[in-house]
Amino acid sequence: MRLITWNVHRRVSVLAEQAAALAGREPDVVALQEVTARSWRLWAAALETIGLPAVACSLDGADAAREPITRRRTGVLIAARQSLPAPSLEVPWPETTLARTVGGVTIHTVHVPNAANGWIKPDTLAAVRAGLSGGSGPRVLCGDLNTPRRESPAGEVMSFARDSHGRLRPERGDRWDSGELGVVPGLRDLGFADAFRRLHGYASKEPSWVWRHGGGWRLDHVFAAGLDVTGAVYHHAWRDDGLSDHSPLEVDLRGGDL
Repeated sequence: MRLITWNVHRRVSVLAEQAAALAGREPDVVALQEVTARSWRLWAAALETIGLPAVACSLDGADAAREPITRRRTGVLIAARQSLPAPSLEVPWPETTLARTVGGVTIHTVHVPNAANGWIKPDTLAAVRAGLSGGSGPRVLCGDLNTPRRESPAGEVMSFARDSHGRLRPERGDRWDSGELGVVPGLRDLGFADAFRRLHGYASKEPSWVWRHGGGWRLDHVFAAGLDVTGAVYHHAWRDDGLSDHSPLEVDLRGGDL
């Protein structure tokens, strides 16, 4: 199974170019974040043309009156050749996650709200971990997790509960810290492998979102349980070409019924 996860940044103006880039990689599953009520049906049509007609979106039938609407205008999407519904993770903002079963693998995609949304961020991450802790069988978690702040070559991970010097921010504290670290890297305690790090280690920073003046963070991830990771690459050129402000992550998986 070739899976590509990508935060497409609501960019309807380049949707055709985004879809063409995806088509060139011949994915079996596409998981998108930051699709909108306007764009997701356009995405459904585009993905069908590249052989992925089974499209589900968290905004389909979603409550338009959800609050705060100013920060909740986007959803997530999963597309495949064939898929079956699967129970989504129970997170504070339901439109930020979606699950489908593809080839015997349960795929969860999630867009974790960033720190501008306050405690929704660590609470969402804690809910993701809790939801994955009781499952079984081949499973994947992918998406824009908005963490971590830093990863060292030795594999030490720092959350956004800490400042640039590594000091714990008193207004965030241990609860925020444990919420982030419980997923990245903490999902390994539940049997999930960080797909990119499993193959490439921690020698390279590989930021998937960058500041214009330099620097950035590896916010986009694929974690897999019960599956072998045979390939993992960030397509930074897609971001550099202006298709999104995030680099997509492409991962090849083997095992289960694949």
